[in-house]
Amino acid sequence: MDPLANHRARVGHLRESFAEANERLVTRLRSADNEAARRVPDGGGWSAAQIGWHVARVTTSFAGVMSGERPGAQPVPHGFVERPWPEIAAAVADRLEAPAAFQPPGGVTRMEAIAALEASGMKMARALDAVTPDRGAGFGITSPIVGGAINLYQVAEWATAHVIRHNKQAKQVLGK
Repeated sequence: MDPLANHRARVGHLRESFAEANERLVTRLRSADNEAARRVPDGGGWSAAQIGWHVARVTTSFAGVMSGERPGAQPVPHGFVERPWPEIAAAVADRLEAPAAFQPPGGVTRMEAIAALEASGMKMARALDAVTPDRGAGFGITSPIVGGAINLYQVAEWATAHVIRHNKQAKQVLGK
């Protein structure tokens, strides 16, 4: 396969994987009643609506970095070698504290979370559509959460993994 075909296949797969994960979380919130979605678990934590809001906020941030709308993407370091995503994911801590900008407000409703998830999903789709082969492989971010540098293709993998992780959390919070 030629490099452009590889790029298109990879972006297509990333776009589809993200959309499926995001839609599963949206569907979970749609199927919950308003009260259950706003209920904070005994012992603390976030409600399912707050989880959805948080995921949407993080997705919007990832999409902005990928598209260049937000600063953050830099050329990958000299000698960068892309690590397989499963290897990176295995090193991510089971529990992380979200930075203040990604902490959900207390009164988030189910419908606000759904609307935010749908809007952020569209931003991610547009960001992926705009990624060029050079930008996807040659630009990225560095984060201690993922153990160093990752390229923009991998940022999309992280975004998908983030949605999946929090969908499981929402499932537990809703008891479904």
